[in-house]
Amino acid sequence: MSATPDSTLSDPKDRLITDMQRQLAERTAERDEALARETATTEVLQVINASPGDLAPVFDAMLEKAVRLCDAAHGVLRTFDGQFFNLVAMHGEPDAVESLTQLGPIEVGSVCANDMLGPIVLGEPVVHIADARDTILYRDNPIGRERIDSAHQRTWLAIALRKEGMLLGVIMTYRTVVRPFSDKEIALLQNFAAQAVIAMENARLINETREALEQQTATAEVLQLINSSLAISPRYLTRSWRRRTGSVT
Repeated sequence: MSATPDSTLSDPKDRLITDMQRQLAERTAERDEALARETATTEVLQVINASPGDLAPVFDAMLEKAVRLCDAAHGVLRTFDGQFFNLVAMHGEPDAVESLTQLGPIEVGSVCANDMLGPIVLGEPVVHIADARDTILYRDNPIGRERIDSAHQRTWLAIALRKEGMLLGVIMTYRTVVRPFSDKEIALLQNFAAQAVIAMENARLINETREALEQQTATAEVLQLINSSLAISPRYLTRSWRRRTGSVT
């Protein structure tokens, strides 16, 4: 039985409509994702402006948005003091947060080239590992394996925090399944890393300014005391000295 003219025309039309609907849905999803990223960036900047010198709310807001928008299980931010990667903020699954908190800081001396933080220490801006269990660190390093297993880490993404080449810390996100992060998700985390550096630099400048003002205030108070002492008349000082020595008649 041959197809009717109407049926032969309807198939291409249906396919065209379906393709147009799919393209519209994809573009709508991309628009929504871009808007969500822009909104998150703006909100983090607002937290930075509202919390001058206070990094805790900035890091908390940053990790919450990174975990949500990157569809990760949890996120971690560690600052680097030249010797230790100190855990300063976490967000995500409670068990993983508790486990990583108990493991504490990571000493740079324990980090090697095969460690996931090794490339960061050596100068790499981004480290993206598809499966943390398929690494030399997991196979050969008991401490590294414990850290990976305790947080159920599989896909791992880390972005260095640097200011003029100096390593200030690292922001990381993890997935508990093997699913690499997209280029857009990596770019988002890089943006958050840049904001973290801005917040850290602002906090440093504010603290330095506060310390300088405290020193100036202390110096001014000492000078006031000196000036007050010098303002006492010599006659008064002479009489006071005579009273103390018993020479006043």
